[in-house]
Amino acid sequence: MQRLLFSLCVLLGLPVFCWGSSEDSAWFVSHYTKEETYITMRDGIRLYTIIYAPKDHSKPHPILINRTPYSIAPYGAGYKSYWNTPYMEYIYANYILVIQDVRGKFMSEGEFMDVRPYIPAKKGKQTDEASDTYDTIEWLLKHVKNNNKCVGIYGISYPGYYAMMGALCQHPALKAASPQAPVTDWFAGDDFHHNGAFMLMDAFNFYTIFGRPRPAPIQKWGPGYQYPTPDYYQFFMEHGTMADIASLMGDSIAFWHDLYQHPDYDAWWQARNTRNYAQYIPKNCATLVVGGLFDAEDCFGAWNLYKAIEKRADNNNKLVMGPWSHGGWSRGKGDYLGNVRFAGEHSVSYHKNIEFPFFEYYLNHKGSVEHIAEANIFFSGSNQWKKMNSWAPANATKTHFYFTRQNTLDTAKETTPLDGSHYVSDPNKPVPYAENMLTKRTNEYMTDDQRFAARRPDVLVYESGVLKKDITIGGEVTADIYVMLEGGSDVDVVVKLIDVFPDNFSYDTGTYGMGNGKNYPMGGYQMLVRGEVMRAKYRNSLSYPEKMKPGEVYQVKFKLPDVAHTFLKNHKIMVQVQSSWFPLVDRNPQQFLNIYQCPKSDFVPCKVHIMNCATYPSSVILPVLK
Repeated sequence: MQRLLFSLCVLLGLPVFCWGSSEDSAWFVSHYTKEETYITMRDGIRLYTIIYAPKDHSKPHPILINRTPYSIAPYGAGYKSYWNTPYMEYIYANYILVIQDVRGKFMSEGEFMDVRPYIPAKKGKQTDEASDTYDTIEWLLKHVKNNNKCVGIYGISYPGYYAMMGALCQHPALKAASPQAPVTDWFAGDDFHHNGAFMLMDAFNFYTIFGRPRPAPIQKWGPGYQYPTPDYYQFFMEHGTMADIASLMGDSIAFWHDLYQHPDYDAWWQARNTRNYAQYIPKNCATLVVGGLFDAEDCFGAWNLYKAIEKRADNNNKLVMGPWSHGGWSRGKGDYLGNVRFAGEHSVSYHKNIEFPFFEYYLNHKGSVEHIAEANIFFSGSNQWKKMNSWAPANATKTHFYFTRQNTLDTAKETTPLDGSHYVSDPNKPVPYAENMLTKRTNEYMTDDQRFAARRPDVLVYESGVLKKDITIGGEVTADIYVMLEGGSDVDVVVKLIDVFPDNFSYDTGTYGMGNGKNYPMGGYQMLVRGEVMRAKYRNSLSYPEKMKPGEVYQVKFKLPDVAHTFLKNHKIMVQVQSSWFPLVDRNPQQFLNIYQCPKSDFVPCKVHIMNCATYPSSVILPVLK
């Protein structure tokens, strides 16, 4: 059970706290009071709230809120284990810390709804997560003594969605919001779908625990799903259809049934896209959007929520993207991920130099935010932070790297009129997303060595020559792939952008430390920089799928989440193309049908042609910085 909860914390973006020194823990307890209370919303529903307030009454203090569906435990006498985490900084600064079980979760009353849609023009006692935030703030200002009438809200992952909803509440006391790794669009790119493809492993792991009904308030997580084998590849192959998975899930998890009822990007999903409401953020609420370059869950959300706020709102909006996995800035040093090292304690410096000064300025009227750039971006490869005036960078040149008949990448198109490479995609032998036995979905796969995949016959590999100078890219990567099928009417197109290290490469431990301490051989390492899947039937619209006819060539053009990376001199640029990524992504039967209902007999092999010729010039388009 402890292993299950730890894995769930990593998956959901919860800070994984460790006990610090007894001195730190004693300081918190001796300098703060804890109050547990119900706060009544406008419709009469009561939300369970814990307030940690400083005993120092020499001056008023700001309020910092975290609203979560993941429990605000411990309930009762114990204190939350903030010690040995960056959040101790707020405690030493005497912030009033407020944590709240959202509507319908754990000790709060009401009915929970996943990514509850925002209602712009609420009437009477209508509620959404923004109104619950407003009502909470209103109560706190009136009932929590010695507050300075300035409120902030933050959250990571699902709580990042609640931070964004809080920013929409338009309470005049809410001065700052920080959505971090925020759930933004669960169909286009976050958590459970990428471009319409279902992220099978994460969704099943999450909802077998999180989605269970809660008819009455509870204080603890229930038991999770008991896998009959530690080999996830084997497990999901044996239960390989969405119909099989539905039978394992049972009838009690409402959102799972909703997923099956909405296989396309319809109005139901669009109402849950928080980007659609960014224009309702008031000018007086500053936002700090934070994410990780290698976030396996909500990489899409951080980049694209920031862009939506920039486009739609008129507030002070900043972006931070560091070398982190999901929520990695809230734990550890941020000096490596998997086998790749980043040279520096980036989590520590982020909190010290960006997040804490951000809230101090807006909530405590201290310091300045002039040193916080518009976009604070870590570029992997060169392992350097860049302070930028805009994102995406204005000086990026969209550069095509075309696939050639020799399986190379070239900035010039092929001249032959009709040509391509092919592989057979067999859904009964899908390409694994990582090497070795898969016992869980790892964070590290986002930087994993891809040599295992390059050696498979159902993965195409295109590689540049040895680079004669550094190439830095910043912004959206576009895959522009021309596909022809034999024997199928739909297919997944998985494109992976990879940094190939020199054969003689090794890390200097004096600069990069020991990393994960495993001394993995880095010579020739194929580092995944960014990978993404596109379900080809959604090539023209996520809302209206279209069939592919065998023998015809189709353009499958899609964007990968933004990238900030430098391919160093003497490295190579590689692109891999495949049609399965299992069990990270569910298997495509490679026929145009409703995947949520099809039986095993509908899964058929298909010959996939990736064209690379003058008429159909497949390529990746990289935003190269000058």
